[in-house]
Amino acid sequence: MRYYVCRLAASLGICDINIHLCFLFFADLQVGFNFDSKNIKIFSGSEEAQFGYTVQQHEAQQNQLLVGAPFETTENMHTGDIYKCPLDVKASSNCSRINLGKISLDYMFERKDKMLLGMTLASNPRDSSFVACGPLWSHECGSSIYSTGICTRVNENFETSKIFTPALQRCETYMDIVIVLDGSNSIYPWFEVQEFLINILQTFNVGPGRTQVIVQYGSSVVHEFSLGDYQTVAEVVQAASTITQRGGEETRTALSIKVARSEAFERGGRPGAKKVMIVITDGESHDSPELMQAVTDAKTDNITMYAIAVLGYYNRRGINPEAFLREIKLIASDPDEKHFFNVTDESALKDIVDALGERIFSLEGTSHQGRGFGLQMAQAGFSSHVVKDGVLLGAVGAYDWNGAVLKETKHGKVVPSKASYQDEFPDTLKNHAAYLGYSVGSVTALSDSQLYVAGAPRFNHTGKVIVFTLMNDGNLTILQTLHGEQIGSYFGSVLLSIDIDDDETTDFLLVAAPMFYSHGWERGRIYIYSVTPQASFVSVDVLEVTDSAQNSRLGSAMAQIPDMNGNGFKELVVGAPLEDDHQGAVYIFKGRKKNFQRHYAQRLSAAGFSAGLQYFGQSLHAVLDVNGDGLVDLAVGARGAAAIIWSQSVVRIRAKLTLEPGKVNTFNKDCQRGGKQVTCMSVSVCLSFRSNTKLKTPVELSAVRLLRFIVLHKCLSLKQETTDYGRPIMVVLTTGLQSPDTGMVLDPDWPTIFRSELHYWNGCEQEDTCVPDLFLHSYTDLIDLSSQTRTGRSLCSHNKSSDGAVFVVEPRRRRIVVFTRLENRGENAYRAAVRFSTSSNLVFSRLLVKDQSDVQIECHPVAILANQRSCNISSPFMRSLDGEERYPDDNINDIFLPLKYQADLLFTRDPNPPRFEIRPSSYRNQADSLFPTFNLTYSVSQTKIFSLH
Repeated sequence: MRYYVCRLAASLGICDINIHLCFLFFADLQVGFNFDSKNIKIFSGSEEAQFGYTVQQHEAQQNQLLVGAPFETTENMHTGDIYKCPLDVKASSNCSRINLGKISLDYMFERKDKMLLGMTLASNPRDSSFVACGPLWSHECGSSIYSTGICTRVNENFETSKIFTPALQRCETYMDIVIVLDGSNSIYPWFEVQEFLINILQTFNVGPGRTQVIVQYGSSVVHEFSLGDYQTVAEVVQAASTITQRGGEETRTALSIKVARSEAFERGGRPGAKKVMIVITDGESHDSPELMQAVTDAKTDNITMYAIAVLGYYNRRGINPEAFLREIKLIASDPDEKHFFNVTDESALKDIVDALGERIFSLEGTSHQGRGFGLQMAQAGFSSHVVKDGVLLGAVGAYDWNGAVLKETKHGKVVPSKASYQDEFPDTLKNHAAYLGYSVGSVTALSDSQLYVAGAPRFNHTGKVIVFTLMNDGNLTILQTLHGEQIGSYFGSVLLSIDIDDDETTDFLLVAAPMFYSHGWERGRIYIYSVTPQASFVSVDVLEVTDSAQNSRLGSAMAQIPDMNGNGFKELVVGAPLEDDHQGAVYIFKGRKKNFQRHYAQRLSAAGFSAGLQYFGQSLHAVLDVNGDGLVDLAVGARGAAAIIWSQSVVRIRAKLTLEPGKVNTFNKDCQRGGKQVTCMSVSVCLSFRSNTKLKTPVELSAVRLLRFIVLHKCLSLKQETTDYGRPIMVVLTTGLQSPDTGMVLDPDWPTIFRSELHYWNGCEQEDTCVPDLFLHSYTDLIDLSSQTRTGRSLCSHNKSSDGAVFVVEPRRRRIVVFTRLENRGENAYRAAVRFSTSSNLVFSRLLVKDQSDVQIECHPVAILANQRSCNISSPFMRSLDGEERYPDDNINDIFLPLKYQADLLFTRDPNPPRFEIRPSSYRNQADSLFPTFNLTYSVSQTKIFSLH
């Protein structure tokens, strides 16, 4: 006998419902930033002139793009120049030259030795002026040529308002020279003296800003001409060639020196000019008792005395010149070897012309003992930056190319002493050529004080940045230094200070090292320093582009962009002019509260514009809204071109989803679907519009909700049938642009998918808890041996019953039906389910719902475990909660049925051999057995489906 065993258990489960949704949408946009990567405006110029080396958006009477062309020529000389290009959207792309290459200083012997005007540009928005510099501007100083640099300030009418050269110092030839010439009878022949006079004058650099000469006689004191009478060498030589010998029996040297000191230097003499007196005589003075006082007074007046003794008279007469030479040496300034000359006769004067000229105009900037240059080769204007009270200028060539920082103010130039830099730039490293002033900038601290910064990219080969103050009296104090970490990276070659939140206080200083070497490539790196409230600089991060294996020189140019995505923080633009085989690229990094996003938001590649640009990104500037859309546009310099890249509106779609009602009440059937009452609800998506720019492109929104993309102009009815009320209804709104290639783009950091949940009302006393009371009653269509409640007996045993109570399973009678009734006598039940467990001799077939009801039952197609099946029971009272069962003991029914299986047996026999032959005794021989053997086999077999045990 076998048993049929069945357990039914009721538990909390999932219910189903049909719903009807209605959506209502309204538009809401917020505009941010981006740049059009396909359409640009290009201004073209000469590649040979390096048009595009610098760019500046300049706000004047008409907005212009200033473009530097540092190799432009003026009158067959490389001077450089600036071009102005109209920024009116409707204007042509033709640029006009401002012709600044003609700037010059009066009374200077200019060489303009490849001036590089336009290498630096700095705009001053306060008065619509700008400053352009030519750091290689040069001038002659005696036999030397000094590259001190020159700058010009241009007003809003593009007219030169000021020319300044803060590194320019008075040339060593800025002298007033008085020649005291002995014209007595003993001088012979006169033409030799006159030839000497002309030759020595031709070595002078005569001019108002240089040397002035006066010639007078020493016998009877006569002023042949005064200081300042002649402006050029030719004029002075012409005047000297007409001088005739006055003659005289006495040589009154003391008187001549006295008159020259007291009168000659007053006749056109210049304050600050070096005073030089050259005394030429051929004999002892007749007023020698007065000579000592005359010489003493002259030296007291800081007059440098050169004395030349002509020994022709003594040699011709065989006179010992010893006393004469002592007197001449008395006249000469110390040391004698520099200031004293003697010649054998008048004809030998021509032999000392060069030596005398060299000694008079000896180079002060670098001496014969190897003393270094001061500001003579400063190249001021190599970098420039407009500050509150003037212009800060980098002078990389100052002090043997260690560099310096100068300032030009309305009160004059500010030149710090070399000693100001001594601690940070010691003499032990002077041969390294630190190039201080390669870049300059300023920082505004919390106290509203202004600090200056300057880069020295070659310092100790790794680079350095100094933070300092500079008073207008020239007092420079270095407060802090920032050091590079890699040799040859050019750390500090580009600087940018950023007030990221626009509170008029600098938040970050960015220091570029465009030649930073990484993973086999000269990729470049940008160091970010945070400016603390105490005006200290702290390294916080670095920016790199590592997703491209190529030389980039990231950081060759940097510029800030005003906040354009509405988060209140400025953005950063960085040039990488060597990318894509020197075509170049520009990267945009988004600003945030404490830093910049490390990964760039956009890459603008010259290769993508198909304009044949090279070195795109070598200069950057972004301060003006060129096309009037409320967004600042970007100017980018390239070789032979300057480009304007239009800003695009970046769309942020803000969605507020309002669900009505707040919870789904499935008992409220307020709609019909297919003739059936169903529950409806509405979802309103409200987008409040806020914009800081005008939108020129019509805006249309579309959404996806189980259907294709549709443009929502009205309330749509979206019908979705659901069978899971244990979970809330999820409302998903997906936004996008109908034409993303034109007009605007989506902010990639802003969500485009919005979700909201609509929960179900549980219908219970407590908001979040229901207390159901499930009751389960089960029976079969066989004999009633079931237990309506759990008896505690073993499922595998049952009390022995009579034969009449045993069910016989026959081949045509082997289906068993279990009838189950599930009731809920408490509050709403959630996540209700019925689970069946059977013995192994039963196989689940199907489940049928007998009563007409909204309740649905769904059984899992695959058994959870062997001989177990679970069926979920739906309910219209569902939330994503599990209820608490009040009386769990009546949730389980055990059914035990004793079974007998009908056996269909077949009894068969099998004889071997199949027949037996009986022969007469006459056939029997001795070999045959008297009783032959045979086998008879009997078999019992089952012919039906039930097995026999």
